[in-house]
Amino acid sequence: MSDDARSDDDTDEVLAEVGPRLRRIRKERGATLAGLSGATGISVSTLSRLESGLRKPSLELLLPIARAHQVPLDELVGAPPVGDPRVRAEPITRHGRTHWPLTRQPGGLQAFKVLEPQRTMEPDPRTHEGYEWLYVLSGRLRLVLGEHDVVLGAGEAAEFDTRVPHWFGSTGEGPVEFLGLFGPQGERMHVRARPKRS
Repeated sequence: MSDDARSDDDTDEVLAEVGPRLRRIRKERGATLAGLSGATGISVSTLSRLESGLRKPSLELLLPIARAHQVPLDELVGAPPVGDPRVRAEPITRHGRTHWPLTRQPGGLQAFKVLEPQRTMEPDPRTHEGYEWLYVLSGRLRLVLGEHDVVLGAGEAAEFDTRVPHWFGSTGEGPVEFLGLFGPQGERMHVRARPKRS
Protein backbone atom coordinates (compact mmCIF):
# COMPACT_ATOMS: atom_id res chain seq x y z
CA MET A 1 0.00 0.00 0.00
CA SER A 2 1.34 3.45 -0.90
CA ASP A 3 1.89 6.17 1.73
CA ASP A 4 -0.87 8.28 0.12
CA ALA A 5 -3.38 5.43 0.33
CA ARG A 6 -2.41 4.74 3.95
CA SER A 7 -2.78 8.47 4.76
CA ASP A 8 -6.26 8.54 3.14
CA ASP A 9 -7.29 5.47 5.17
CA ASP A 10 -6.05 7.11 8.40
CA THR A 11 -7.98 10.31 7.60
CA ASP A 12 -11.18 8.39 6.80
CA GLU A 13 -10.83 6.48 10.08
CA VAL A 14 -10.40 9.70 12.09
CA LEU A 15 -13.38 11.34 10.35
CA ALA A 16 -15.57 8.26 10.92
CA GLU A 17 -14.96 8.56 14.68
CA VAL A 18 -15.96 12.24 14.86
CA GLY A 19 -19.74 11.62 14.69
CA PRO A 20 -19.93 9.20 17.63
CA ARG A 21 -17.58 11.46 19.62
CA LEU A 22 -19.82 14.50 18.97
CA ARG A 23 -22.88 12.55 20.17
CA ARG A 24 -21.08 11.30 23.29
CA ILE A 25 -19.80 14.78 24.25
CA ARG A 26 -23.24 16.34 23.70
CA LYS A 27 -24.96 13.69 25.84
CA GLU A 28 -22.32 13.96 28.58
CA ARG A 29 -23.23 17.65 28.82
CA GLY A 30 -26.96 16.95 28.83
CA ALA A 31 -27.49 19.01 25.67
CA THR A 32 -30.18 18.35 23.08
CA LEU A 33 -29.75 18.76 19.35
CA ALA A 34 -32.21 21.68 19.49
CA GLY A 35 -30.25 23.33 22.32
CA LEU A 36 -26.94 22.85 20.50
CA SER A 37 -28.49 24.21 17.31
CA GLY A 38 -29.55 27.35 19.18
CA ALA A 39 -26.03 27.78 20.64
CA THR A 40 -24.17 27.24 17.37
CA GLY A 41 -26.53 28.44 14.64
CA ILE A 42 -26.17 25.03 12.93
CA SER A 43 -29.46 23.39 11.94
CA VAL A 44 -30.73 20.36 13.89
CA SER A 45 -30.68 18.24 10.71
CA THR A 46 -27.02 19.12 9.99
CA LEU A 47 -26.05 18.31 13.59
CA SER A 48 -27.92 15.00 13.39
CA ARG A 49 -26.22 14.09 10.10
CA LEU A 50 -22.81 15.00 11.59
CA GLU A 51 -23.40 12.71 14.57
CA SER A 52 -24.60 9.83 12.39
CA GLY A 53 -21.66 10.18 9.99
CA LEU A 54 -23.80 11.21 7.03
CA ARG A 55 -22.22 14.68 6.94
CA LYS A 56 -18.47 15.16 6.67
CA PRO A 57 -17.12 17.33 9.52
CA SER A 58 -15.49 20.64 8.60
CA LEU A 59 -13.86 23.42 10.59
CA GLU A 60 -16.86 25.68 9.95
CA LEU A 61 -19.06 23.15 11.74
CA LEU A 62 -16.67 21.88 14.41
CA LEU A 63 -15.41 25.25 15.70
CA PRO A 64 -18.83 26.52 16.89
CA ILE A 65 -19.59 23.10 18.42
CA ALA A 66 -16.28 23.11 20.31
CA ARG A 67 -17.04 26.64 21.58
CA ALA A 68 -20.56 25.64 22.66
CA HIS A 69 -19.26 22.61 24.57
CA GLN A 70 -16.21 24.57 25.82
CA VAL A 71 -13.77 21.85 24.73
CA PRO A 72 -10.63 22.03 22.59
CA LEU A 73 -11.13 21.20 18.93
CA ASP A 74 -8.68 18.29 19.40
CA GLU A 75 -11.19 16.62 21.71
CA LEU A 76 -13.86 16.61 19.00
CA VAL A 77 -11.52 15.29 16.33
CA GLY A 78 -9.59 12.88 18.55
CA ALA A 79 -6.22 14.22 17.42
CA PRO A 80 -3.28 12.14 18.69
CA PRO A 81 -1.24 13.76 21.46
CA VAL A 82 1.80 15.69 20.30
CA GLY A 83 5.10 14.23 21.48
CA ASP A 84 6.99 16.00 24.21
CA PRO A 85 9.51 18.28 22.42
CA ARG A 86 11.79 18.69 25.43
CA VAL A 87 15.23 17.13 25.43
CA ARG A 88 15.39 15.08 28.61
CA ALA A 89 19.11 14.69 29.04
CA GLU A 90 20.56 13.00 32.08
CA PRO A 91 23.46 15.02 33.51
CA ILE A 92 26.91 13.45 33.56
CA THR A 93 29.42 14.57 36.23
CA ARG A 94 33.12 14.00 35.60
CA HIS A 95 35.96 15.46 37.64
CA GLY A 96 33.53 17.90 39.30
CA ARG A 97 32.19 19.28 35.97
CA THR A 98 28.53 18.56 35.07
CA HIS A 99 27.57 18.03 31.41
CA TRP A 100 24.06 17.84 29.95
CA PRO A 101 24.18 16.26 26.47
CA LEU A 102 21.91 18.17 24.07
CA THR A 103 22.28 15.84 21.10
CA ARG A 104 21.06 12.26 20.94
CA GLN A 105 22.77 10.68 17.94
CA PRO A 106 26.15 9.03 18.43
CA GLY A 107 29.12 10.36 16.47
CA GLY A 108 29.13 13.57 14.48
CA LEU A 109 28.64 16.98 16.04
CA GLN A 110 27.94 16.84 19.79
CA ALA A 111 26.38 19.62 21.88
CA PHE A 112 26.59 20.00 25.66
CA LYS A 113 25.51 22.41 28.34
CA VAL A 114 28.24 22.50 30.99
CA LEU A 115 28.35 23.74 34.58
CA GLU A 116 31.82 24.23 36.04
CA PRO A 117 31.82 24.91 39.82
CA GLN A 118 33.86 27.66 41.42
CA ARG A 119 37.34 26.25 41.97
CA THR A 120 40.96 27.07 41.36
CA MET A 121 42.65 24.66 38.97
CA GLU A 122 46.05 24.42 37.40
CA PRO A 123 45.66 24.33 33.58
CA ASP A 124 46.60 20.98 32.04
CA PRO A 125 46.44 21.51 28.25
CA ARG A 126 45.66 18.44 26.10
CA THR A 127 45.31 17.74 22.38
CA HIS A 128 43.00 15.46 20.38
CA GLU A 129 41.34 15.31 16.96
CA GLY A 130 38.37 17.59 16.40
CA TYR A 131 37.10 21.15 16.56
CA GLU A 132 35.42 22.85 19.52
CA TRP A 133 33.15 25.87 19.94
CA LEU A 134 32.36 27.37 23.38
CA TYR A 135 29.72 29.96 24.32
CA VAL A 136 29.56 31.34 27.88
CA LEU A 137 26.05 31.66 29.33
CA SER A 138 27.03 33.01 32.75
CA GLY A 139 30.16 33.48 34.82
CA ARG A 140 33.72 33.65 33.46
CA LEU A 141 35.52 30.86 31.63
CA ARG A 142 39.30 30.67 31.43
CA LEU A 143 40.63 29.28 28.14
CA VAL A 144 44.27 28.32 27.66
CA LEU A 145 44.93 27.70 23.96
CA GLY A 146 48.50 27.29 22.77
CA GLU A 147 50.28 30.50 23.81
CA HIS A 148 47.00 32.29 24.64
CA ASP A 149 45.47 32.58 28.11
CA VAL A 150 42.11 34.40 27.89
CA VAL A 151 38.98 34.84 29.99
CA LEU A 152 35.56 34.72 28.31
CA GLY A 153 32.56 36.44 29.89
CA ALA A 154 28.83 35.87 29.41
CA GLY A 155 27.88 36.21 25.74
CA GLU A 156 31.41 35.57 24.46
CA ALA A 157 32.39 32.61 22.29
CA ALA A 158 35.59 30.90 21.17
CA GLU A 159 36.30 28.23 18.56
CA PHE A 160 39.47 26.29 18.02
CA ASP A 161 41.12 23.25 16.52
CA THR A 162 41.55 20.74 19.34
CA ARG A 163 44.90 19.58 17.93
CA VAL A 164 46.24 22.82 19.49
CA PRO A 165 47.03 22.22 23.21
CA HIS A 166 44.02 23.56 25.12
CA TRP A 167 42.35 23.66 28.53
CA PHE A 168 39.29 25.50 29.85
CA GLY A 169 37.72 25.82 33.28
CA SER A 170 36.76 28.07 36.15
CA THR A 171 38.65 31.28 36.83
CA GLY A 172 38.17 30.62 40.54
CA GLU A 173 35.89 33.68 40.84
CA GLY A 174 32.61 31.73 40.72
CA PRO A 175 30.79 29.01 38.80
CA VAL A 176 30.60 29.23 35.02
CA GLU A 177 27.89 27.88 32.72
CA PHE A 178 28.57 27.42 29.01
CA LEU A 179 27.55 25.62 25.86
CA GLY A 180 30.02 23.44 24.04
CA LEU A 181 29.86 22.05 20.49
CA PHE A 182 32.39 19.45 19.52
CA GLY A 183 33.03 17.94 16.09
CA PRO A 184 35.24 14.83 16.32
CA GLN A 185 36.08 14.99 12.62
CA GLY A 186 37.16 18.62 12.82
CA GLU A 187 33.88 20.18 11.63
CA ARG A 188 33.91 23.95 11.97
CA MET A 189 30.88 25.93 13.03
CA HIS A 190 29.12 27.79 10.24
CA VAL A 191 27.86 31.15 11.50
CA ARG A 192 25.70 33.26 9.22
CA ALA A 193 25.99 36.89 10.27
CA ARG A 194 23.67 38.41 7.70
CA PRO A 195 21.45 37.20 4.86
CA LYS A 196 23.02 36.95 1.45
CA ARG A 197 22.03 39.67 -0.97
CA SER A 198 20.13 38.45 -4.00
